Order: sequence, then structure tokens, then C-alpha cells
Amino acid sequence: MRLEYFEMIDSVRHLDRAAGRIEALARVPEASPVFEGHFPGYPLVPGVLLTETMAQASGYLILAHLDFASMPFLMAVDKARFRNFVGPGAELTVEASLVHDGSGYAVTKAAIRVEGKALADAELRFRTMPFPNGLDAPMRERARSIGLLDGAAA
Repeated sequence: MRLEYFEMIDSVRHLDRAAGRIEALARVPEASPVFEGHFPGYPLVPGVLLTETMAQASGYLILAHLDFASMPFLMAVDKARFRNFVGPGAELTVEASLVHDGSGYAVTKAAIRVEGKALADAELRFRTMPFPNGLDAPMRERARSIGLLDGAAA
């Protein structure tokens, strides 16, 4: 997890295309400029970055489901809940499942767990559109670097 670069997912543990499910790993760094302001002396991962982590796992699921034919863009976050705080060094298990895909939209349910305990969950809605010029290759490379395109798929 590189918070300051919005690279939240470190690796894909499991992808089940048929069931529309993904499980990913995100390791919170021990140090990050984000923690300097949130909060000084009491570092916590901001809720918005936890939401982004769920959105990225969901986005990778949608990319795999659509075989990289379209790019998912986050449009709505519904029923988001945060049950605890998370600080430096935590290992997050991020899960997402596809609820709907069609008419240019995809909906997922996503959750984050730490040591098996629920940390956060939300319903996320995405608009799926053609890749902006030049973004296709970098998205495929990032997906490959986290194991989405090799070995994680079932």
C-alpha cells in the first residue's frame, strides 16, 4: 500500500471470475506522509482511503470480469460503515463481490477485515466506459504487478 500514490492493493490473493469475487491484500505502511496530519502522534488511516481501498479491489474485479474491455470509474458509495480504526502496519484483507453488471454500470459489495474482524464495508457503484487515451496499458501493467493477470484467477 502506497497511500500517497493511491496504490492501495498490494496483491490479489484470489479471483473467482465465475462467482464474481476477489480477495486482495493491502498492507498499511509503517510510515507515510498521510500519518503526519492524520493524526500527529496518533496515526490512523483515513476512512476515505479505506473506501478507496474497497473501490480499487472492486475495480480490479470489474476489470477482470469485463476482460479489460472497459474502465470502471467510481460513481457512488452507499451504506459505508467503519467499525474500528486502523493504523500503521496493519494487514488488510479486502473482499469484493459483483452484484450487478449491465447498461454501463457495475455494482459491488466490498469489505475490509483485519485479523478476521470486520473493519469496513460498503456498496459501490461504477460507471464502465472506454479507457481514456493511454490508460489501458498502465492499468494492465498495474494489474499484472499485483497478480491479477497471472495466477490469482480461478
